[in-house]
Amino acid sequence: MSSERIIKKYPNRRLYDTELSRYITLADVRDLVMTGEPFRVLDTANDADLTRSILLQIMLEEETGGEPLFTASMLAQIIRFYGGTLQGLFARYLEHSLDSFASQQKHLSENWADNPFEALSRMTQRNVEFWADAQKNLLRAAGFDVESRPDDEKKD
Repeated sequence: MSSERIIKKYPNRRLYDTELSRYITLADVRDLVMTGEPFRVLDTANDADLTRSILLQIMLEEETGGEPLFTASMLAQIIRFYGGTLQGLFARYLEHSLDSFASQQKHLSENWADNPFEALSRMTQRNVEFWADAQKNLLRAAGFDVESRPDDEKKD
């Protein structure tokens, strides 16, 4: 058995869950995402991976109903990175940031009851380290030597 669930997308836009042997909806796929179930959506016509486009459809539905996660300004800023020299760097940075945020959220919820102030303090320290590393990586990618220190930082 495969480690990820396979969802087949038919030309009539219907989604078929091969594990459950039944048709499902985008809401069902959203539930898979929410439970952390690994899956891929494949086009039945050519086996092309459609997972990203299905996830974008789910995001669009989420954004149009209720309170949106992204502001128009945020979306415009993201669009500006497409085709730019920093597109790959931005994608890695965004993915790393989301992974870090999810990890911190999990850690905080697990440790909140024990000692909330200590949990917040550790989270803050990790955030400072994360942003310092992110800044160094961005400067390195832009061609700056981040290891050497300018002479004007030395105190007489």
